[in-house]
Amino acid sequence: MRLSQLFTKSSKDISKDEVSKNAELLMKGGYIFKEMAGVYSYLPLGLRVLQKIVSIIREEMNAIGGQEIQMTTLQSKKLWESTGRWSDDVVDVWFKSALKNGSDLGLAFTHEEAITRIMTQHIHSHKDLPVYAYQFQTKFRNETRAKSGIMRCREFLMKDLYSFSKDKKSHDEFYEKIWAAYQRIFERVGLGEYTYVTFSSGGSFSKFSHEFQTICDAGEDTIYLDRRKKIAINKEVYNEEVLNSLGLKAEDLEELRGAEVGNIFSLGERFSSALKLHYSDENGESKAAFMGSYGIGPGRVMGVIVELFSDEAGIIWPESVAPFKVHLLCLSKEKSLIEKAENIYLELQNIGVEVLFDDRFDLNAGHRLRDSDLLGMPYRMILSDQSLKKGGIELTVRKNGKSEIISLKEVIERYLS
Repeated sequence: MRLSQLFTKSSKDISKDEVSKNAELLMKGGYIFKEMAGVYSYLPLGLRVLQKIVSIIREEMNAIGGQEIQMTTLQSKKLWESTGRWSDDVVDVWFKSALKNGSDLGLAFTHEEAITRIMTQHIHSHKDLPVYAYQFQTKFRNETRAKSGIMRCREFLMKDLYSFSKDKKSHDEFYEKIWAAYQRIFERVGLGEYTYVTFSSGGSFSKFSHEFQTICDAGEDTIYLDRRKKIAINKEVYNEEVLNSLGLKAEDLEELRGAEVGNIFSLGERFSSALKLHYSDENGESKAAFMGSYGIGPGRVMGVIVELFSDEAGIIWPESVAPFKVHLLCLSKEKSLIEKAENIYLELQNIGVEVLFDDRFDLNAGHRLRDSDLLGMPYRMILSDQSLKKGGIELTVRKNGKSEIISLKEVIERYLS
């Protein structure tokens, strides 16, 4: 990508009502555009980051047997009435509308009902189980407040996987697999060191659900963490009985702010029973499938990454999700140096390195360097009269600010291979 061809531009001015660091930096860098409170559009750079997060999640879901599908957002009133979740008294985040024929419909905030109805057409025998179906799909939630940038939106992308098993034993075996897969995901996107499994309310489904909470000042949850055991408890279930059941002691716990980046639930037979998702077991007896639900919000993950990995100058992307690995600048208007920078740009592309080339030679060096810090690529390569005199390229590692002048060959061997 050449910056001269990128239609988005950095900006000092953002919406005055924006209070979250993640949205502020992402808007300043031209990663996202704010449509209204809790509603954002992803621009080219932002979409590249989002797609990389999605790709990591998809790889891990496929590795444990997930099958990707795509369900519709539009939901019928009748389907959701069958489980009691159409009523605003039960679910208060619905966006509802109507067709021109007068039929009521809603914009899905989750998809348990929809996927269960689909499975009634495909699961009939114990031989048809297990099934692990997932999607990346836009959800709509009519949140009362949406003040945490892309960490809490009214319209957002979610990866939701639904498991269908013969019984609780089979379900529990898969639950362990997806628990481990989530830990790998958060490790790969750069959040592993800061993310802990957190016991939370299982609602009407089970005693506990499990959240993956990232320690973050911008988080909306209060959690109590035992660092040694790497277990946390959400404030909503914190009491002496829970502590005892988990083998934790109050004096070992830290009170912290956490941002929920994923969750896993055991659903049991609630939806399969309500929607008549039954199968014949080995003895020919009819049984309800045992279900689970597992969510991750890729946009939310992206927002948390920005909250954790940024400084006063801008974003500091982990390599695994950065829109480009290298930001290349030529700070000279000399034709020979510009040609050399062009050749470096092409050479990096040829060896498969994702590189953003700042070829905006009409802008001053200060402006371009500030943009580089704001955009936050892992490595910055500067070609200038000074670096050329010293026989190389100035290479700066964004996460620690360390710079050195070395040859292109050394840059590739030490940082880009």
